[in-house]
Amino acid sequence: MPLSDVEPRLDSTDTADQLRAYLDYYRGAVERKIRGLGPERLDARPLASGWSPLELLVHLVHMERRWFLWGFLAESVPDPWGDHAGGDPQGPWEVPAGGSDAEDWLSRLQDGGVRTGQVLATHDLAERGATGGRFPAGETPPTLLWIGFHVLQEYARHAGHLDAARELIDGMTGE
Repeated sequence: MPLSDVEPRLDSTDTADQLRAYLDYYRGAVERKIRGLGPERLDARPLASGWSPLELLVHLVHMERRWFLWGFLAESVPDPWGDHAGGDPQGPWEVPAGGSDAEDWLSRLQDGGVRTGQVLATHDLAERGATGGRFPAGETPPTLLWIGFHVLQEYARHAGHLDAARELIDGMTGE
């Protein structure tokens, strides 16, 4: 079932509910924008920064996993910086070799959202991330609330970037 294209307006005052709803909303926006391009345009690079819509999708999958699974839960995740050239966190985005199937990445995006929803539903927002994954021992990890808002702003910002790319690629606005 596709995610709603209508901005959430929950009556709940539960911050975790609001975060889940908005993360789902922006994941859905990214999915609609990617699907609307079609496979022949996923590698277009219309902006001066040089990334493609498929690279942005790969980045979002890795970014959410880095923050909630590797970061907050300190789970071992394969290739946490696999969205960056050479695994360098400062390197440009890239699609890993053999990973150009947008449907696979969209499925990973939604699967990641399910995991994020589980984390937000089962942990207190004031809880700090675990050490041993993204956060080394001796460092004070951020709270789940901070991580949730950071990931939300990443989605909102990159959905806007994708808006601009879509307008330049095929003239679509607001989709």
